[in-house]
Amino acid sequence: MKTSPPSQPVHPVGEASRLPSPPLPGETYGGRIHVEWDPQAAVTPLGQLPFFIEFLKTADLVAPWVRDCPLTYHSPNAPQSIDVLGTLFLSILSGHHRYAHITTIRTDGVNPALLGMRKVCSEDSVRRALGTLDEAASTQWLQTHLLRCYEPLLMEPWILDVDVTVKPLYGHQEGAEVGYNPHKPGRPSQT
Repeated sequence: MKTSPPSQPVHPVGEASRLPSPPLPGETYGGRIHVEWDPQAAVTPLGQLPFFIEFLKTADLVAPWVRDCPLTYHSPNAPQSIDVLGTLFLSILSGHHRYAHITTIRTDGVNPALLGMRKVCSEDSVRRALGTLDEAASTQWLQTHLLRCYEPLLMEPWILDVDVTVKPLYGHQEGAEVGYNPHKPGRPSQT
């Protein structure tokens, strides 16, 4: 008589209990940090920001950007350039598109310090600072630093693969937007 091997369950009973992962070290403008996750905590949209800031520091992108900024103050009470630019930077990364939204990041006690900021500026300070910038000088400043980000990529061979299909959508379908639609101009489509 043959004996059959012990049967293995086809599907596991449940997921294995997850052991806490060790803290991940990172270098930021505020110094060395250790990032930990709490699996029970709520998700935050800026949870990965310490790693992005570490990338910026490693690539030396923020310090020259701030140093070369044509923003100048003459008052000893004026905010530092890193505080103004860092406030704008954090606001944009948070998805804000109005100055009034800057107020929501003023309570963030972690991320500004990771950028080396002393404080988060008010929306009025940021608006006034950007209003004083000379258009030609600030355009040159931004173009120089943008080129610094992508110029090394131009030395590498690459292939541009673009899908230019326009799919007309009829009725009220999710993702339909009025945009470029050569077949039915002015109708919603999905590109």
